[in-house]
Amino acid sequence: MKNKKFSILIILLCSNFVFAAPDKLSWLNWSQLPILPPTSDQNESFGVAGPFAGIHNDALIIAGGANFAKPYDQAQKTWHDDIFVLEKNSKNWQPAGKLNNPIAYGASVSTKYGLLCLGGNDANQTFDDVFLLKWDSKNKKIEKVDLPSLPLPCSNMAAAAIDDVIYVAGGQRTTSPFSAMKNLWSLDLSMIISGGSANWKQLPVWPGEQRAFNITASQHNGKEYCIYVIGGRYQKSPEDSNTITLNDVYEFSPSKYKAGQSPWKKCSDSPVTINAVSSIDVGQSHILIFGAAVSPDSADSNDKGCFSRDVLAYHTITDSFTSIGKMPLSQVTTTAVKWGNNIVIPSGEICPRIRTPQIWQAELVKKSTVFGKINFFALIIYLTGMLVVGVYFMRRNKSTDDFFRGGKRVPSWVAGLSIFATLLSSITFIAIPAKVYCTDWTFLAINLIGIPIAPFILICVVPHFIKIDATSAYEYLEKRFNIAVRLFAAFSFILFHIARMAIVMFLPALALSAMTNMSVNTCILLTGVLTVIYCAMGGLEAVAWTDAVQSLVLLGGAGLCLFIMLHGLNGGISEFISVASANAKFHTINWDWSSTSLYTSAFWVMIVGGIGQNLVPYVSDQAIVQRYMSVSSAKKVKDSFITSIVAGLFATLLFFCIGTALYVFYKQNPQDLDPSFQNDAIFPLFITSKLPAGIAGIVVAGIFAAAQSTVSGSIHSISTVVVTDVFKRFSLLKTEKAYLNLARLCVLLFGILGTALALLFASADIKSIWESFMSVLGLFGGSMCGLFLLGIFTKRIGGTAAIMGAFIGAAVLFWVNNYTKTYLVLYASIGIASCFISGYLISFIFPQKQKDLSQVVLHQETSK
Repeated sequence: MKNKKFSILIILLCSNFVFAAPDKLSWLNWSQLPILPPTSDQNESFGVAGPFAGIHNDALIIAGGANFAKPYDQAQKTWHDDIFVLEKNSKNWQPAGKLNNPIAYGASVSTKYGLLCLGGNDANQTFDDVFLLKWDSKNKKIEKVDLPSLPLPCSNMAAAAIDDVIYVAGGQRTTSPFSAMKNLWSLDLSMIISGGSANWKQLPVWPGEQRAFNITASQHNGKEYCIYVIGGRYQKSPEDSNTITLNDVYEFSPSKYKAGQSPWKKCSDSPVTINAVSSIDVGQSHILIFGAAVSPDSADSNDKGCFSRDVLAYHTITDSFTSIGKMPLSQVTTTAVKWGNNIVIPSGEICPRIRTPQIWQAELVKKSTVFGKINFFALIIYLTGMLVVGVYFMRRNKSTDDFFRGGKRVPSWVAGLSIFATLLSSITFIAIPAKVYCTDWTFLAINLIGIPIAPFILICVVPHFIKIDATSAYEYLEKRFNIAVRLFAAFSFILFHIARMAIVMFLPALALSAMTNMSVNTCILLTGVLTVIYCAMGGLEAVAWTDAVQSLVLLGGAGLCLFIMLHGLNGGISEFISVASANAKFHTINWDWSSTSLYTSAFWVMIVGGIGQNLVPYVSDQAIVQRYMSVSSAKKVKDSFITSIVAGLFATLLFFCIGTALYVFYKQNPQDLDPSFQNDAIFPLFITSKLPAGIAGIVVAGIFAAAQSTVSGSIHSISTVVVTDVFKRFSLLKTEKAYLNLARLCVLLFGILGTALALLFASADIKSIWESFMSVLGLFGGSMCGLFLLGIFTKRIGGTAAIMGAFIGAAVLFWVNNYTKTYLVLYASIGIASCFISGYLISFIFPQKQKDLSQVVLHQETSK
């Protein structure tokens, strides 16, 4: 009965918040720039339609275009060749020369090399010219650079860029509306600019109809940058005067094209027909579409233009459209331009035959959120509790053994949850749901492979740490090899965990910044300072117990969040399964055995990479080994290990379900997406906007828990390595108290260093923090794990061969990272394998000197 009442309470809370009316405020805040001056052959500024428009060297360039003078209904259309430039913060346009000839209705793309202008027409002909307009801000002049011509004359098309590759889709071969084309061309600008040669490539075309006046845009779909062809119009023949307008959407995948697969995907149709309008990519996954060239009798009054002023947002991940507000003026047949953080809509047509000289700019409005007193209260209670734990255990730290191993008093279940929490981190809490939301369940194999690996680690690895009663894992390496190997591994560990601290402090800072008015930097400082305080006071016992509490808070908050999310779906769990299945969000295995599968999320890559990702922490990570040694017996070590595996399996399934539920929820509610949020912050976006007061505070506490458990483990284990593997190893201090004070000082110093690096990391534009974490893990962890496996499974390898193998392993990873496209997941396994193989081969030149290895190798006999 109590459980039933609790469930009813949760459902009532959810009903009040999850089904709240969506925010009707516009996503855009509009303001006006100086109006376009008159063309050189006109005395009045009428504006132009179809100009080349874009940015170079932080200046807005508008060139060419066509218009009608007054009286509009009697005048002939005039094409122009004027070039105008507006520099940032200037109030005046500058005439900047002329084009080679009057031209309009081409395509233009802003690039770092200049404004790329393609095709276009005049009253009599269509052009295939391609050229760059480069603004020389010092000499205040335009430089024109000719480039390879288009494969065919083309106008009324659209173009977009992915890096330096330009894509052109659609358009008309002639000035006649029935000459619409079905074409996709590409040109690599970098090859031309660097002095090489390149020509236009003709790529496979979309499966739909031919078109002109379409949108061509580039945006990330959660997996890669793609080209999107949206809408357009055409006439079937000269005899048929009916114009067919389109609302279909197609996605072109460059990676699939390169792999020889079918590159086109049919996406959801737009709710309205789209043609002759401008678009721009914003955020990490949105394409904004400005207006629609609908007939005047169905549009706004003439004071704001005759065409539709509606702004649509297309979200590439959820494949959904939503209306996000209105333009101040219905400008069509122009090009939307990014200028810094703003979107510029320059001139264009506002009614049939009528242009406007007005230049409007829009700024994305970040949706405001109020965290609320109840949520802050829940969060403060949690943070205060963590500090109390640190104070409680501070009195039990009498020696470095107490500080580093908890005096071996930690219960096995607490040690197991501590291992789980240390490995879990905010990487799992935020980034894995975000990765699944963007993609599918392909990465599941990485986590599940830990189950069959567990017996191997328990039988072959853990007993060696127990035999030598290690405080630091790297004591084993000195006993097996020599001091040089121990120090190499110790310093590699320190570098890895400093980098890891930066990442796992940055992620929850995203969440907190999204929910409050605090900056990301303030949130990083809050996480770092609080963790350092309780870690320095309480030692490993405080770390282990807070980890255990944090893991329960984390899992409980995440589970509650999933429940609320599923309840908020129209159709509940059945709709969740149906929509996710229909969109292949449960897709788990990529059966790709091609030569290029090394660069993809192929199943074999996930398995091989998962083996390395699981071996590195359980075999060679001091933060984990330290918890093995915090319990009182070998049996309890086994129990703690099993606890961590079971908790990890549960968390994996939970967070993968959350990622998929986020996808389904926002596919149903695209209006609730905020383009100012990075994709990695999609879970925090849901938490801030959809969870009831109090519950949101608990879930945010879970995010804090995830970050603090990992940061505390990293800080404490770094302190252990510095004191045990350096200062104690060389007897640099004289008393146990001095070593204990040094340990606390190290916690403070490395906590400050990790926090400082997190502040630097916050300024990076990274598509997926989780993939970045995998890269760091492989680069710093692979060789270190390889050393332990060399020591455990071979007898002939000595210290010289081992250390050379480790350096070779690091060099191989450096080469792989910088000169190949190998998928990041494989880095750890490559590091392990290269270290192990090279070390073993070198041992035939530098074999192990005679030494008793009975306690440090898997086989108990003594090496001969």
